Amino acid sequence: MRREPATRGQAGDNVWMSSAVSVWWTPRRLLLASVVVAVLTIALKTLAWYVTGSVGLLSDALESFVNLASAVFALAMVTIAQRPADDDHPYGHTKAEYFSSGFEGVLILGAALAIGWTAVGRLLNPQDLEAPGLGLGLSVVSAALNGLLAGLMLRASRMHRRQGVAGAEAVEADARHLLTDVYTTGGVVLGVGLVFLTGWLWLDPVVALLVAANIVREGLHLIRRASDGLMDHALDPELQRRIDEVLAQFIDPQRPDLLRFDHVSTRRAGQRRFVDLHMHMPPNWTLRRAAALRISVEQALMSAVPGLRATIQLLPGDVEAHFHDKEDLK
Repeated sequence: MRREPATRGQAGDNVWMSSAVSVWWTPRRLLLASVVVAVLTIALKTLAWYVTGSVGLLSDALESFVNLASAVFALAMVTIAQRPADDDHPYGHTKAEYFSSGFEGVLILGAALAIGWTAVGRLLNPQDLEAPGLGLGLSVVSAALNGLLAGLMLRASRMHRRQGVAGAEAVEADARHLLTDVYTTGGVVLGVGLVFLTGWLWLDPVVALLVAANIVREGLHLIRRASDGLMDHALDPELQRRIDEVLAQFIDPQRPDLLRFDHVSTRRAGQRRFVDLHMHMPPNWTLRRAAALRISVEQALMSAVPGLRATIQLLPGDVEAHFHDKEDLK
């Protein structure tokens, strides 16, 4: 059956919903919601562990403590990242977002070690589980809370990233961690359910060890992502393509040698984007004409890439700038 295209009313509703998510669910509000949900899930999962004695459910509860600590730290870092530029930080504070991802990764690794230690002890000394039905029900409720919040955070982070809003990186990192928590809870629920059905007590600590391994993977991913962001990574290929397309619009196909751009380099810091390039023009152009064209190029670049800061050096067409030459390094 062919799907009918959306009507204008439906499209308008989608735009309105996107705007509402973007306006009302700011990075700070989302991270505050993450803190509240983390407290609720800690209570639910701890109660689930208490009534069952399952080490798998204990591992799930410990990860929720990591969720709480990381959400609080992310909230603090987003607050710093949204500060305006000052004399000591002329390029802003947006890189503070990456500290939250790195901190969250370290906490996750610590939780994984604690889970592994507890699971090995339970594997050597298996224990019966009590009231598994109630414990599993509490875990499912906590997973549903995390899943709903993670979906909202991912949607909002994508919109904030397109708009160049500081905090989108921290929100996405926290959302992906919440999704990992949902998958973890699903695995634990499955393991405890199998123990209840089969009576194989060793399944409970084995599931906990698998949860710990998954947490280690997620922690290493966050640490690697944070270190990558702190090292002035180039812009994504899609944004690079937009920059190239904008520059190509200013080239006259009849006279391609009249104006040219080279030494284009990009970097990102949180949601701030930067591009540096050289613009070569005829040597007989006046400074006023060259400056007017540079302003036009800068405005076009900033319109194409939200949050972009362009630095363009003006050079005559017969002058070349050579970087990393032996003569330049003397």
